[in-house]
Amino acid sequence: MGKKEDRDSEPKEYGEPTQFDPTFNGPIHKRSCTDIICCVLFMLVILGYMVVGIIAWLYGDPRHVLYPRNSTGSFCGIDQNKGKPNVFYFDLLKCATSTNVIAAALNGLQCPTTQVCVAECPKDFWALTNYLGPVAQAFNQRLCVPSLNLSTTQLSVHAILDKELCPFFYTPTTSVLGRCLPDVTTLGNIPDYFKNKTNLPPDLNATLMNSTQEIVNSFNTKDVGVRIFEDFASSWPWILLGLVISMLVSMLFLLLLRFTAPVMVWVLIIGLLGAGGYGIWHCYWEYNNYKTKAATIHDIGFTTNLQVYLQTQETWLAFLIIISVAEAIILLTVIFLRTRILIAIALIQEASRAVGHMMSTLLYPLVTFVLVLICVAYWGITALYLATSGAPIYRAVALNVSQGGCERYNGTEDCDPLTFSLNATSPCASARCIFLRYNNEGLLQRNIFNLQIYNAVAFLWCVNFVIALGQCTLAGAFASYYWAFSKPSDIPYFPLSAAFVRTLRYHVGSLAFGALILTLVQIVRILLEYIDHKTRAAQNPCARFLLCCLKCCFWCLEKFIKFLNRNAYIMIAVYGKNFCVSAKNAFMLLMRNIIRVVVLDKVTDLLLFFGKLLVVGGVAVLSFFFFSGRIALPGDTFRSENLNYYWMPIITVAIGSYLIAHGFFSVYNMCVDTLFLCFLEDLERNDGSQEKPYYMSKNLMKILNKSNKRAK
Repeated sequence: MGKKEDRDSEPKEYGEPTQFDPTFNGPIHKRSCTDIICCVLFMLVILGYMVVGIIAWLYGDPRHVLYPRNSTGSFCGIDQNKGKPNVFYFDLLKCATSTNVIAAALNGLQCPTTQVCVAECPKDFWALTNYLGPVAQAFNQRLCVPSLNLSTTQLSVHAILDKELCPFFYTPTTSVLGRCLPDVTTLGNIPDYFKNKTNLPPDLNATLMNSTQEIVNSFNTKDVGVRIFEDFASSWPWILLGLVISMLVSMLFLLLLRFTAPVMVWVLIIGLLGAGGYGIWHCYWEYNNYKTKAATIHDIGFTTNLQVYLQTQETWLAFLIIISVAEAIILLTVIFLRTRILIAIALIQEASRAVGHMMSTLLYPLVTFVLVLICVAYWGITALYLATSGAPIYRAVALNVSQGGCERYNGTEDCDPLTFSLNATSPCASARCIFLRYNNEGLLQRNIFNLQIYNAVAFLWCVNFVIALGQCTLAGAFASYYWAFSKPSDIPYFPLSAAFVRTLRYHVGSLAFGALILTLVQIVRILLEYIDHKTRAAQNPCARFLLCCLKCCFWCLEKFIKFLNRNAYIMIAVYGKNFCVSAKNAFMLLMRNIIRVVVLDKVTDLLLFFGKLLVVGGVAVLSFFFFSGRIALPGDTFRSENLNYYWMPIITVAIGSYLIAHGFFSVYNMCVDTLFLCFLEDLERNDGSQEKPYYMSKNLMKILNKSNKRAK
């Protein structure tokens, strides 16, 4: 076979092949900073991101979201209300009729009724019966406002009720997000003595059920959370063991690919052809059965019942033709591209050797994970502080405007909840000081939306930069492996650390440039999803079709940019050129070898999918048998009967196993892509002579029928 016979076609529009350079022997060490303008822009954005975080930290108060407030504006569970984490509503029916209960629970909105902080929510039915006796015996002190002392007050029962200093009635409640809401599991069994109480609403049961059904959903959320926490507390060592097993299995699978890759690839290919062959036989069998006894499509006509079409011979004949054509295409592809498949297998085996010689690369995903976690935490905290940066505004509102002296309390007058709700001389007994909204009239508050947009864009850019940093670092390390002529003796010391330092020193701008392009496309996709969500009810079929096409196009564009960026980072790691030049060179190199690219991509994707399925599925099945009690340990080391929900540890192990396997396999995939580009460069640069020896492995040279000439 000639030297150029094995190469893919190289049309001139995709550039000239890379020429031999006698000084090139791996990633270039003498390089300069690239894309400096984008580097400066990225640093300015990071600096602005830090300023936004500082402003949010100075003016924000996340307690407005994290803790409920009582009628005086004090937070329950902290400061003077420490030990009282729940807020109790005197008359929740007023919340149901005046504002949405879910919004009140999530956003801290207060209802036009008195609220007090309590240690525990009431668990029984109660209504006032004694109007004439001592007030200390008529009410429960722990459910009244703290400023009222029932043993010393001079107020009568009617005066206390008029000013809502104590509740008139309450039902069993449950704590949901720190709010005491009716427990709907008990509202169906209201005692007779409670139903017969005077002055209670006749539709109390239905009103409370309707206003709280969406929140509590017939179960105690906090109790479920406590039970899940108990399960994690008792099973965390075994969950950790399951994650360790998934890590070991992932590592073992990658290391064994050098020995099992040929077998696995051909098993997958034969299995695919076998599945196609079975499909052809089944379609022919169905076609033969319906050939004489079933109606034709012409007899059936058009119908929305698709099951009917499966009983016609034309349907199965169409399936038979389609599967047969696909089977023929796959078979011919395997026959004519068998050499490319062998190259893909050899590269996969070579990637296993590279990972085996540089085991530290398998730990690098932890660095990426920690950096991404920092970005997510910073974004979440900044968004929370920005959302609560305005001071709360309270307005005076009368519950009964028909009472004398209540005309002024129409929601336009500011008030102080610390003093207003306790004002015993107020002429309007039904007046309340309720929370309206957060102040949005200051300079900072008017720009909260813009700051939140900046927070989101900077977050996406930082996350994409962190991922790009990891890809470029790994590419530099694996390129050092490939261009070592005698492996492993010529591999440089600490290749991963050297690649990391080299990337941070010279190529922050290039990585930021690629990350910015990807971020802009992701922003457009997010805007399209937002527009689709907001206008879905008003869309006509044409608008819906247009939006779907736009979303599909930008999804494809994002995938293409990720692919292009990935290969550009490899070229940056090797040659140290700027992003645009590296992306162009990588694209031209891949287009000159497009058939090899397609074959390697599909073979690698199949193998990695099979590996992830093996790791995640195997560990998940093992954890199911263990946590469900089907696999018992000797003694009382662990008992599945002690778990409230055994599926929670199983889900945790499965998700953790997927993340671990994805981290390991992403390193392996990056290794394959890097070695592949280096392999293509090796073919174009060298010819196997003493002056231009190949750097590829002997297995690859054997597949290509090439060899390095030995010195005489």
